[in-house]
Amino acid sequence: QVQLVESGGGLVQAGGSLRLSCAASGRTFSTNTMGWFRQAPGKEREFVAAISWNGGMTYYADPVKGRFTISRDNAKNTVYLQMNSLKSEDTAVYYCVAQRSQGGSYLSTSEWSYEYWGQGTQVTVSS
Repeated sequence: QVQLVESGGGLVQAGGSLRLSCAASGRTFSTNTMGWFRQAPGKEREFVAAISWNGGMTYYADPVKGRFTISRDNAKNTVYLQMNSLKSEDTAVYYCVAQRSQGGSYLSTSEWSYEYWGQGTQVTVSS
């Protein structure tokens, strides 16, 4: 059974930092695109960041560019999201995602492109 398990969420003051981790089990994702989405209360789920199978390509949503960094460790089957300079508008449940098929040269921002989802981890930024 494939599982994506997020950790690292919590409560932080505005301007602070958090590092989210997502550990995959049940299969390797070393050749697959992975990423993060988030959903704030009362809002639709939105793309945050994606990373190619070897980490050579990354893509970020405009609201997080320059503040968030996605990375991965294929030996650990884990993807990370370093979040700096957090703002109250970053408050959301953050979901780790992975594609089933081998990654190509394009990083999708559509949630429909990602077949595997974690259960989510809450990030709350207090102002």
